[in-house]
Amino acid sequence: MIVRFGFVAMSLTLENASPSRTMTYKSFAKLNDREAGIRKLERLAEENLANTLRILRHCRASDVQMYRFSSKLIPLATHGALADWNPFEALTPSFRELGDFVKRNRMRVSFHPDHFCVFSTPREEVLAGSIIDLDSHVRMLEAMELDEATKCNIHMGGAYGDKETSRERFVRQFGALEPRCLHRVTLENDDKTFNVAETLAAAEQVGVPMVLDIHHHVVNPGGISEDELCGEQWPRIVQTWQRERERLGMSSVQELPPKIHASSPKSVTDPRGHADFVEPLPLLRFLRQAAPATEYLDCMLEAKSKDEALFKLMDELGKLEKQGEGVRVIDGASIEIVI
Repeated sequence: MIVRFGFVAMSLTLENASPSRTMTYKSFAKLNDREAGIRKLERLAEENLANTLRILRHCRASDVQMYRFSSKLIPLATHGALADWNPFEALTPSFRELGDFVKRNRMRVSFHPDHFCVFSTPREEVLAGSIIDLDSHVRMLEAMELDEATKCNIHMGGAYGDKETSRERFVRQFGALEPRCLHRVTLENDDKTFNVAETLAAAEQVGVPMVLDIHHHVVNPGGISEDELCGEQWPRIVQTWQRERERLGMSSVQELPPKIHASSPKSVTDPRGHADFVEPLPLLRFLRQAAPATEYLDCMLEAKSKDEALFKLMDELGKLEKQGEGVRVIDGASIEIVI
């Protein structure tokens, strides 16, 4: 099995390359000239997009083929007081440049809308905000001219005192989305509420692929052992990606491999928090167990040290290769699991 690793948003290797520069609405509201304020927001967004392109070039130079965009590329993009502002009139050329780079270099990119994007909510105003938030992310992908293989990853949301009712509400409310948004989504198991089995069942029901977070599974296993995860749940997760490839007319798993998230616990007292780096042996153990189900796999690292964590992991995997641990380093950000 070939495994590619990626990282999230920020590069700690590049200097002055934040893709998330922003402005609070409080600061915006203090400006006397609203149009000048909007131009300032657009300049900040242009800087974020330019820095994102710098990070993508850094990825290419480092053999990194996976990257998650910052959700803060456009400051205040979904703020209700700026609903009449269309930032894409000014920003579309820069978004298109990002998309062209991604397509030219065959990179896999994504978004992960934050915790405000909740489709299990019983509150109408929260649901409305979630739809706006997801639509904003989809519009950015559309401005990049990237097709529906490029996804936005979300969690199902909260249980609100009744998990089964919330699950049914998620299926109903998420399923009512317009296709251009629904077909852009992957579902991920979370660390407190909806576990792997529950998330997988929902993903199968609404017809979207599932992203397995192996750290979240450890802290929220739902009674599923590691052997059961890899022996029963994982092949079904892989099938959600097969169905998506068929929907998109793809013939090879290499065109859209299954995707997982990996991170290590911050500490014994904070097992849900993400550590700066990723422990290689637990990850390698899972990859060995997962390998029989798919020839290709993409792994997003959610470590606090971002690209530095990826490079450190690759160094450690190189040492394990020399020790005969069933792993072969292919390049600066991908390996082969040798069964």
